[in-house]
Amino acid sequence: MPPEFTVDAQRGELRPARQVASPNCDDRPPGMQPEILVLHGISLPPGEFGGSEIEALFCNQLDWDAHPYFARIRGMEVSAHVLIRRDAEVIQFVPFHRRAWHCGQSRYRHRTRCNDFSIGIELEGEDETPYTDRQYACLVKVLAAIKAAYPAIGNRELVAHSDIAPGRKTDPGPAFDWLRLYDGLA
Repeated sequence: MPPEFTVDAQRGELRPARQVASPNCDDRPPGMQPEILVLHGISLPPGEFGGSEIEALFCNQLDWDAHPYFARIRGMEVSAHVLIRRDAEVIQFVPFHRRAWHCGQSRYRHRTRCNDFSIGIELEGEDETPYTDRQYACLVKVLAAIKAAYPAIGNRELVAHSDIAPGRKTDPGPAFDWLRLYDGLA
């Protein structure tokens, strides 16, 4: 059973998540607050789980020569606010009041630059592999804590990366069970 999570809104910290600072972030535009939650799926190398590569990527420490796939992403500077591993370990890379670099070119309800007003949550996984029971249970608790700290975020402001970057991104993919998530949030 995952722990109960809380958000220290002043520090932008999810507790008791492990805190690992990513350099791939900056200040949100003045007056901008989190308004949407973007769910992502990531595995490095693709289809492989449990390694240190995601954390290394988000901290600009990935060994680009360690796997042939890494040549395709060489030099990327990306991050997310939170990563939920397959075993439900939760790592926070960017405080919620700062802008993580997770969306890229994106659009939500006629607004562009979704990084400006979103919180990015990465799930360790990939489009065709079912996410774990532990991840769903943990995600529900993480989302509840974030939504309590940022009341502008409701269930209608929960989107997939593929929703805000159609044609460019597919995650978290067809293996992600949205109804299961909504049932957990109800």
